[in-house]
Amino acid sequence: MKMKPTLNEDTPIFLQIADMIKDDLVEGLLSEGEQIPSTTELSNFYNINRATAQKGIALLMDEGIVAKKRGIGVFIAEDARDKLVNTRMQDFSNSYIQNMVKEAKRLNISKEELIRRVEQDYDNH
Repeated sequence: MKMKPTLNEDTPIFLQIADMIKDDLVEGLLSEGEQIPSTTELSNFYNINRATAQKGIALLMDEGIVAKKRGIGVFIAEDARDKLVNTRMQDFSNSYIQNMVKEAKRLNISKEELIRRVEQDYDNH
């Protein structure tokens, strides 16, 4: 896992911990079946309360991203990456694509022109 050197003050720490693990999974830095850092490791690294680290891991457990193996630790669950990518793709569509299409229609941009512009921007980044 790639742990950020510092946490920001804008987002609750437990959410940042959960998001770091999710991001590492999506980016391929963590794999299904791989063990994640323990609450003790996270609390020592970030100098935070263990309960805060545990809350982030519990959130991942609730979402089915990680699973606890009694006496061994917490591991990335099978199919966690696919589940996470599908959720993020749906969120991406809801947050960006649907709004972009609505605005394009308001501006009378044809589907072909919209696709051309997206392809052009995609290729430039």
